[in-house]
Amino acid sequence: MRHTEFWARMDRHLGEGYARVWADTFVIGILDHRTATEALDAGVPPKEVWRAVWEVRELPASER
Repeated sequence: MRHTEFWARMDRHLGEGYARVWADTFVIGILDHRTATEALDAGVPPKEVWRAVWEVRELPASER
């Protein structure tokens, strides 16, 4: 997964206006207590970050 796909999924599920805000502020324990943005900036692959978002947002299995 590329960063562009990650952000497209975030926009689809959270809305374009809220996706970046959520990614910048919501701390995810399984990402070593970092936000999605912090994890991406630290080099965590977008696919791994998406899995964490998917889990905490309790999205449908089809979106994994």
